Amino acid sequence: MEMIQRDIDAVAASGRAADRGFKRISVIGLGYIGLPTAAVFAARGVEVIGVDVNAYAVETINSGRIHIVEPDLDMVVHAATQEGRLRATLTPEPAEAFLIAVPTPFKGDHEPDLRHIEAAAKAIAPVLAPGNIVVLESTSPVGATEQLASWLADARPDLTFPQQAGEESDIRVAYCPERVLPGHVLRELVDNDRVIGGMTARCSAVAKRLYKTFVQGECVITNARTAEMCKLTENAFRDVNIAFANEMSLICDKLDINVWELIGLANRHPRVNILRPGPGVGGHCIAVDPWFIVNRTPEQARLVHTARLVNDGKPGWVIAKVVEAITAIHAQHQRTPRVAILGLAFKPNIDDLRESPAMEIAKQLGQRSDAEVCFVEPNITGLPASAPPARLVSLEEALPWADIVVVLVGHDEFVGMTTASNQIVIDAVGLIQGA
Repeated sequence: MEMIQRDIDAVAASGRAADRGFKRISVIGLGYIGLPTAAVFAARGVEVIGVDVNAYAVETINSGRIHIVEPDLDMVVHAATQEGRLRATLTPEPAEAFLIAVPTPFKGDHEPDLRHIEAAAKAIAPVLAPGNIVVLESTSPVGATEQLASWLADARPDLTFPQQAGEESDIRVAYCPERVLPGHVLRELVDNDRVIGGMTARCSAVAKRLYKTFVQGECVITNARTAEMCKLTENAFRDVNIAFANEMSLICDKLDINVWELIGLANRHPRVNILRPGPGVGGHCIAVDPWFIVNRTPEQARLVHTARLVNDGKPGWVIAKVVEAITAIHAQHQRTPRVAILGLAFKPNIDDLRESPAMEIAKQLGQRSDAEVCFVEPNITGLPASAPPARLVSLEEALPWADIVVVLVGHDEFVGMTTASNQIVIDAVGLIQGA
């Protein structure tokens, strides 16, 4: 690491003119990470060209509005577009730096799907020029940055890339993952440390200079593969800890123990900090990233694999609890039970339904013919096309209507709510039963 840093310092000291300053950058992918990143660059006076395949997102941003939910982002985007520092387009344009923040889902048997990164590479390749830097921000399996550089090289044989020309390449390529918390993205983009992994020392030095435009945290240098693995490791660590809590909830249910009380007692130990169980694990990171490790090293990643199985199995356990309650009401009252599903997002106080265990539970319960189901999700105005035919209602409408109340997300709007003594409550997050 010290040798890498010395190389970077030497490169930085040489200060080639092409490496100094950034007046125009392009962010490819204007979603939950790309748009806030574009906005903070624009807020620092940089001209930002945002690129997205979603015409609605492009039109919305150019009108000074946002298409996602993130506190304060609307104000920053509005100011940046009004002052001409942020513009969105469907087609990439020339810039000095290109940041790729596109989805990286998996396919088949949890195999990493890099088609969006490949599409982004092919889209920006025609407008690349000597001296440009391309930074991959998307959470990716180890080796993805090298694959990105290979795709770029194939598309632009007239340019040189780090794998071909090393420090003297025309185009620099690096990896720099985000590590932000939804609901706090703008603050954490600025305050949090960043891990930067360039394919060469010059790539790292230029990428560091780019991010120091707005990052007040430390920009720590490593190589691309280590930076990729760092992001995966962070989320796998969290996944394993969540799996322990979820597994304890299954054990406690079997032994007739209140898991919320148990965890509260155990956490009084000065070196114990057990997380709270939930209906599973969701979002575009923790529910996906550990599979990238398992896919590349299946024989070695046994603990990571087991944690994924535990967390992926938790929605089925919640569904079984609800079905048991539905069956009991059928048997006792000879009528169709009414089920209120509280929360669809993958975590509290956001509108993001990606990889949400609550959404998966809602889909399966909403398709049942032996129950009436309604959904409560205060952070969205309409159900996605993939949702089953069910009503989206307010909490005030749902509570008196329901026989069974299923709490899947701890939104602020649900805190302090009161259920009736004759209602069956299935609380997957401890909002009521763990109070």
